[in-house]
Amino acid sequence: MTGMGVEVGAQAARSRALAVLRIRSRALAVALLPAAAAVVLIAGGTTGHISGGHWGVTRWIVTGVAVVVLLCAAGIALFVARARPAVSPTVQIAEDSAPDLYRMVRDLADRLDVPAPSAIALTPDCDSWLEDRTHRAQSPPAAESGDDTEGIRSLAGPRHGRLPVAPVLVIGSPFLWWMRVGELRAVLAPVVAGTGPSAHPDIAAARRFVRGLDAAVAVAAEPARGPLARTALAGVGWVTRLLLRSCRGHAAEMERGVAAAAAERAQAVDYGVRIVAQEQVGLAYAGWDRLLTRVALPAWRMGRWPSRLDAGVVAALTELSRRDRLAEGFTSRLGERPACDLLEEPGVVDEAASLLAARLFHGGPAECGPDWAPVGWQEYPDEVVDRTWRTDAARLHRVLDAQGVHVTTNPTTRDVDGPTLSRVLDHLTVTAADTNAAPAAPGGGRPERTGAAGPAADPADPTEPAADSTEAREHHDDEHEQHHHEGEDGDDGDRGGVGNGDGDEGTLGTERTATLAAGLSAELAREEAAAPVRGGGTEQTGPDRTLWDDGMLPLFPLQPPRSGREILADHVTAMICCAAMDTAGAIPGLDWLDGPTLLINGERAADLTPRVLTLIEDGDPTPLRSWLHHSGIRPEKPVRLV
Repeated sequence: MTGMGVEVGAQAARSRALAVLRIRSRALAVALLPAAAAVVLIAGGTTGHISGGHWGVTRWIVTGVAVVVLLCAAGIALFVARARPAVSPTVQIAEDSAPDLYRMVRDLADRLDVPAPSAIALTPDCDSWLEDRTHRAQSPPAAESGDDTEGIRSLAGPRHGRLPVAPVLVIGSPFLWWMRVGELRAVLAPVVAGTGPSAHPDIAAARRFVRGLDAAVAVAAEPARGPLARTALAGVGWVTRLLLRSCRGHAAEMERGVAAAAAERAQAVDYGVRIVAQEQVGLAYAGWDRLLTRVALPAWRMGRWPSRLDAGVVAALTELSRRDRLAEGFTSRLGERPACDLLEEPGVVDEAASLLAARLFHGGPAECGPDWAPVGWQEYPDEVVDRTWRTDAARLHRVLDAQGVHVTTNPTTRDVDGPTLSRVLDHLTVTAADTNAAPAAPGGGRPERTGAAGPAADPADPTEPAADSTEAREHHDDEHEQHHHEGEDGDDGDRGGVGNGDGDEGTLGTERTATLAAGLSAELAREEAAAPVRGGGTEQTGPDRTLWDDGMLPLFPLQPPRSGREILADHVTAMICCAAMDTAGAIPGLDWLDGPTLLINGERAADLTPRVLTLIEDGDPTPLRSWLHHSGIRPEKPVRLV
């Protein structure tokens, strides 16, 4: 194999790599310059050509400076060499566990006339790339290398050999389950073609130098213990940042050249199929994002992690294609061989990738335990959806108890044993007394009401005619209905009848409604603070520590913190779902795109969101009570909570 072809991008990458190496040579020359001057002065004094006067003092000063500079340069070089470059968390795939996959990649490399990747790994993301793992700290320890790491044993070879080791091919795990074999081969062709330029000695050396500088900058930025260590790291960090800034432009252009050369070489392999396969890449990303944020995240919050996320993305994408009326085109392709058949045990690999996804996106432990157990899709409605709703409902009533709210606020109704939905509805309802007691707005305007985001104008001013108030409310309800219908077809669909809201803080019906939202937010914060820190299992520390620190998890948070309005809406909806399950025979369900959902008489309760928002924002329970009556839900009956 030639590896390094005659592509224009490859030649440009090599020229940029030489520019990076020249910067390294200049840094070395600067470090050796005082030593060269000291050698000249010492040689001149020995031979008598430079002697007498001030030359003796100059000779000793320059020699001392040269020794100090050499020691500093040696220390910085050792620091850069020992700094471990960043590496992506992946699931290693041994060759004996996926011989067909390794065979397909090697055949693809032969067709591209490039070196084959040294190993294959999976990542819980919709992307694929080549990753250099030749650093000695990234090689598996001899005591721990077994069948699971046999696929990367070649990486433990000598680092200073003439021929660099081929990089590791990292494949997004959703691609293996959603794509067909031909599509995966077409998508991987430009990635595998990148091993050709990577094998060139100049490009490999430039990459090692840049990655070493980047790792050294990261290590130097870590907080040090003593003042001496902080001073030394500050000096090392300044030098490495200076070198990294000098190399940044050339390194970026080098990588662009490598990518251009790989794309040009891959055009000769499955180019037509690749155009079609790129559509599946975008679809897989959309389905994977919806599955993580809507389905996996509620389970992770409950201490459960779905053990078949990659299999679930197939169901999510199939449902997405059905909703987008694209099922006819996808039905035929689903009959082809999926790429996951290239694995000997797809279930084991899927479970490992699912656990890694939970750790990266949520910060879960690295091992299973009593508070961190896997859950299958069949058990998801009972173990996740039902528990989530009842836990949220119990938290809602605890906050109501703490605020001194009675079981029922209706003086004509006798308190019943157990929490009821009527207690929540009565507390959130805006009465005539609440409206009359609202403080006037500054300047004599319309009255204000306090929400979680501050005072906001009341859409129904009691001083205006009744017809105007009714018209304003109907317009507000129409906006909620429109938002809900848009959510069914777009990316902001309702979450099991809950709805994700519009992401704004919004306004709340009364001051006690805002107080309830603030109490729920504070209770959630206390529970999160009191939760035990989820550690990283049995990983070692020191030179062979894990690929990331547990304190940095999650590396990629899925969602920003919820607002008080969103938290209140979720808890009220959870209480409604509990009442529906206990009084109307409803059951929890799972929607592959929207997550937890309520099933009443086998049908999804998709029209609950605007009614809940009307209650918490306007304090009007009429639409919600009408829906409850139509669905056969009795809010006065007590419900079972966690």
